[in-house]
Amino acid sequence: MKVARRKFLHLAAGAAALPAVPRIAKAEAYPSRPVHVIVGYAAAGPTDIAGRLISDWLSKRLGQQFIVEDRPGAGSNIATEYALHSSPDGYTLLLATQSNAINQSLYKDMTFNYLNESVQIAGLLVAPSVLEITPSFPVKTIPELIAYAKANPGKINVGTAGNGSPPHMFGELFKAMTGVNMSTVAYRGGGPALVDLLAGQVQCMFEGITSSIAYVKSGKLRALGVTSAKRSPLLPDVPAIGEFVPGYAAAGWFGLAAPKGTPTEIVDILSKEVAAGLADPGMKARMADLGAEPMPMTPAEFTKLMADETVKWGKVIREANISIQ
Repeated sequence: MKVARRKFLHLAAGAAALPAVPRIAKAEAYPSRPVHVIVGYAAAGPTDIAGRLISDWLSKRLGQQFIVEDRPGAGSNIATEYALHSSPDGYTLLLATQSNAINQSLYKDMTFNYLNESVQIAGLLVAPSVLEITPSFPVKTIPELIAYAKANPGKINVGTAGNGSPPHMFGELFKAMTGVNMSTVAYRGGGPALVDLLAGQVQCMFEGITSSIAYVKSGKLRALGVTSAKRSPLLPDVPAIGEFVPGYAAAGWFGLAAPKGTPTEIVDILSKEVAAGLADPGMKARMADLGAEPMPMTPAEFTKLMADETVKWGKVIREANISIQ
């Protein structure tokens, strides 16, 4: 009787355990439902486009929808706060940008600490900006611009996409490294600033190569230099600013991040699939069309980039005494 009872209990325990097996397997099969990729800027902009590129790729590779969700405002802080304060289960990701490194020093009343509350997954792409001027402005090279600015302090107006935007920071870095005094004119986005540059209302601007290249090639704007450490294949005859200002390097970049606490297994899956995408010829061609190049980085490499950039731009912001409430 005792043997039969023990056998019954053993079989019952085994039967009770059976339903748990598929549940465990299902929990481990990531992703098992749609994933939201949060973007901090408006639709059709470069950040949104980068988010859609990688989301399309991940959707095809992992068999679930990766849905881009634009939450613009406050220099991407609205989107970042939402993403980082979401459940760390891999189903809410953040399209991380240079703004995440800049904003930590730029804004005084932050509701989150990016480096402490996020985990970096992978680098995505990098794209330079162009230091460009209106053709009526009487300089043709970086050295001439520096000489003119030093002879006419404060008389060159530099249009920016807004206080604290990456192009604004690129200009502040240039000013700090060359010792020139140029006046910053902040706009609500790069588009309005570009319109005024074309009209000659401002003389100079740092702007993304994608939105500028047509005007440069048509002669409506004059490119003096690209902000990346090396020349861009899209404008091979335009020198890098660093050829005249040693050490200058400032290109826009994008990556993928998640809330702190996201399981390492999920981070590894996403990192591996992003790397495969960045090596894909079709993906490379689409990035090239945007004036960008793949920026493959492991989670550790992307974490280091974010930390290094936070320090770099924090120094520029403090020296220029820039802040946003």
